[in-house]
Amino acid sequence: MRSEPRLWSAAEVSAGFDHPRLPELRKILDWSREFLTQGHPELGRHGPVCPFSAPSLRRDLFYLAVQEDVADIDSTAEVLSAFRTRFQELAATLPSASRELLTFIVILPDFDHDDSTELDALQRRLKEEHVSDGLMIGQFHPTCAEPGLWNQDFRPLRSPVPLLAIRTMLAFDLPFLWDEAGHLDSYLERFAPDIPARIRSRMIDRIVPAGR
Repeated sequence: MRSEPRLWSAAEVSAGFDHPRLPELRKILDWSREFLTQGHPELGRHGPVCPFSAPSLRRDLFYLAVQEDVADIDSTAEVLSAFRTRFQELAATLPSASRELLTFIVILPDFDHDDSTELDALQRRLKEEHVSDGLMIGQFHPTCAEPGLWNQDFRPLRSPVPLLAIRTMLAFDLPFLWDEAGHLDSYLERFAPDIPARIRSRMIDRIVPAGR
């Protein structure tokens, strides 16, 4: 039986502790503070790259973990399922406003830093079970080719160390979900009555052919 996933708060990572992967944990925490919480000229909209990272860090709801020495994709997927369960357990203890800010960053330092093929495949494999539980899981990698929503030439998912991020699904996540019918169903079950106007507009543009 696998042990309980080990998580550290951002404050604990900043303070330091005895762990061989502390440098990677600190590197990702620094990147989160210096990149995710800031604006960027190529972002294509105003505001920070990730609107939720700063309040998550401020309210001590930003947790980091490191998973290493995983032999294959199957065993890595099993480990990540344990993190999903731990996320749900912790989220259940929080009020709804705090639940939306809860963030798990699982660093995967032994994944290839120059080729994201395996990490992309792992994220796709895990996404279905996360989305069905009302969660999002995203991959970040030094060479991640996924474009930004508001600028196709921007690469917001490039991080200095490979990782997967887990958080609660939000109404503005529709653009990440409408390519898979099952994902869209999970989204609509939760948000159909309250989809934001900007997202409704993008949905209509997506569904209704141009010129009609």
